[in-house]
Amino acid sequence: MELPGVGSLNKGGNSGLLALSCGSPGNCAAGGYYQLSGGQRQAFVADERRGSWHSAVQLPGIGTLNKGGDARVLSTSCASAGNCAAGGTYRDASGRYQAFVATEKNGRWSKGILAPGSGTLNKGGDAAVQSVSCGSAGDCAAVGYYRDGASHRQALLLNSQNGTWRSAKPVPGLAALNLGNDAELNSVSCTGAGGCSAGGFYVDNSAAFQGFVVTEKNGMWGSAREMPGQGTLNVGGFAAVTVISCASAGNCSAGGLYHTGPTQVQAFVVTEVNSTWGTALQVPGTNTLNSGQDAVITSLYCASAGNCSAAGSYTDSLGHTWPFVASEKNGTWGNAVRAPGVQKLSGIGGFGEINSVSCVSAGNCAGAGQYNDSTSHSQAFVIVQSNGTWSGAIKVPGLLALNKGHSAAAAVVSCHAPAGCVVGGFYHDGSSRQEPYVLARR
Repeated sequence: MELPGVGSLNKGGNSGLLALSCGSPGNCAAGGYYQLSGGQRQAFVADERRGSWHSAVQLPGIGTLNKGGDARVLSTSCASAGNCAAGGTYRDASGRYQAFVATEKNGRWSKGILAPGSGTLNKGGDAAVQSVSCGSAGDCAAVGYYRDGASHRQALLLNSQNGTWRSAKPVPGLAALNLGNDAELNSVSCTGAGGCSAGGFYVDNSAAFQGFVVTEKNGMWGSAREMPGQGTLNVGGFAAVTVISCASAGNCSAGGLYHTGPTQVQAFVVTEVNSTWGTALQVPGTNTLNSGQDAVITSLYCASAGNCSAAGSYTDSLGHTWPFVASEKNGTWGNAVRAPGVQKLSGIGGFGEINSVSCVSAGNCAGAGQYNDSTSHSQAFVIVQSNGTWSGAIKVPGLLALNKGHSAAAAVVSCHAPAGCVVGGFYHDGSSRQEPYVLARR
């Protein structure tokens, strides 16, 4: 179904659902953007309550901030029903991009605010919150990047405590690693108040990009550290942690990419057990799939310690891009396999990818993405894992009737109960207007 309320907001005909999180079955929060008639983009939030979606609304307070006309909610996280956080970016009156955060308490969104402390840091005018995670109601972490006065990109990290956002501070220990002065945090995952892990990249003194992780324990962030084992893998000089997921404090998995040469890209995973990170390894089985030498992890979710599901993409010998899935069971990663059914859906379209994965328990997950059909039109699909086995991907039910403009994607999925998941994305209607949709599996 089209996300209620966006149609009346989206006068400019370009909107997208970029973020989705469910605090309990039937209680979710979504966010994204819509376009005004003058072409400016504005941020929205929408809530599902007891299984029914309420109309999307402009994020409170964002209109005052977004004088430059380009605001988007990039991430949401709900610790429980009606208790969520959101983050993203907007353009101020001077045309500078700023990072913002917002909090929902008991079903009511507070005003979006400039991420505290980021305005002082962001002298270069380019900042965003890329990922938000809440371990409990009102206790969250937000990560992203800002640009300093020397136009170097730096990692952004801040926390909320009891619903109040604290001032952003430098990532401990990162300055000693980031001698190339280019860093950012891409993903954060929290399992309780004051217990989070985050990952991203920095540039070392030889101008090589390296992935790193940083962990918060009992409300205190430790020092950033290079992902163990990455130096051996990353002979091409570019690596990054793109996703991280924690099942419990000190028990997480992360994934990303590294280069084995100027254009050869491989995917890696790494696991943390009892607060100790293991050694990063190439995703098992991807060498067999990735003959085109272009693979990356795009999403990862851990249902319990040592039991995670990951999705990514690779390029075959014909130059076609396809999604893969891989599972970690009891701390050991199995071989990646081509996501079943996507190639069949695509036919000669030659393209498919999974954008998001979410799990309710070990081996019981859902994924969402898009593919090109035989006429090169973009369509959305969903795929389900049951008891460790992925079934064949299917087209998003009901979307064909909406997607008259032949361009659709499933951007994000959030699961919170067996057989209970929500998918969000966008489609183009018969007037080529881009609109958001939601899909529930109950």
